[in-house]
Amino acid sequence: MEFFRIHKTIPFMRHALVLNAVSFITFALAVFFLFHRGLHLSVEFTGGTVMEVAYQQSVDVGKVRETIAKLGYQDVQVQNFGTSRDVQIRLPVQKGQTSAQQSQQVMTALQAVDPTAVLRGNEFVGPQVGEELTTNGLKALGMVVVGIMIYLAFRFEWKFALATVLANLHDVVIILGFFAFFQWEFSLAVLAAVLAVLGYSVNESVVIFDRVRENFRRYRKLSTPEVIDSAITSTISRTIITHGSTQLVVLSMFFFGGPTLHYFALALTIGICFGIYSSAFVAASIAMWLGVKREDLVKGPVKRDGDPNDPNAGATV
Repeated sequence: MEFFRIHKTIPFMRHALVLNAVSFITFALAVFFLFHRGLHLSVEFTGGTVMEVAYQQSVDVGKVRETIAKLGYQDVQVQNFGTSRDVQIRLPVQKGQTSAQQSQQVMTALQAVDPTAVLRGNEFVGPQVGEELTTNGLKALGMVVVGIMIYLAFRFEWKFALATVLANLHDVVIILGFFAFFQWEFSLAVLAAVLAVLGYSVNESVVIFDRVRENFRRYRKLSTPEVIDSAITSTISRTIITHGSTQLVVLSMFFFGGPTLHYFALALTIGICFGIYSSAFVAASIAMWLGVKREDLVKGPVKRDGDPNDPNAGATV
């Protein structure tokens, strides 16, 4: 399905140097903020107190969050679990206070607002658990990257695999750079969003590279930049439909999902926007500079040259 068809190939690769210069500057700034400010890690990574509180009636988690915030907690996580009457609260470590003292302070404040509040469970998450989560998260990220390279190397060619991985790491670092610059909380949900963006960006790269391979078969006399330009131009309508639909869902989570899904949806939004950019311009231009050519991708019957804007061009010889 297409909303529109572009009848003239857009010369994207003519501006590849400028586009990648912008990417490099953005990437460098993201790395700078990661080292200069660092990530604002959540309780899952730094350790803290996890409380489970039950109420007799449905409770507004927003009001619970406001009550706890008045105690001086800025990074508290409050969410329903199980039923609308049960609330899970994650408190960061406070200097000079034990986990039991934090729980008592919070319960006193909650019961002052609603006497039916009852503490069902109280658990301290130590820094060692946070270190294990960090290590496991990095392992998951590394396994995804290796899996992507193996998949693309078998499906296409190692130059495309390397280009895609570099473009995907570009997306990941930029997402982390945004979180470092604005000091948004980096939680397990955000880590899940980063991993989702990796797969999402790969899908876009596969679509473009598949069209590149098809165009190499159809248009023998076109240069590599012209083949890539034609591939990107012909997939623009599909890109708008796919990413537009996905972004509508993500925006609904951002505006209506509450604080629990806020940063998850925000990370996905950044990843989708930069994922489109990196797949179409960064990955494609890197593959071009690595010297990808027709012989790398096409092994089979040759097709006649034709107009890349003509859908009937490219009959098999």
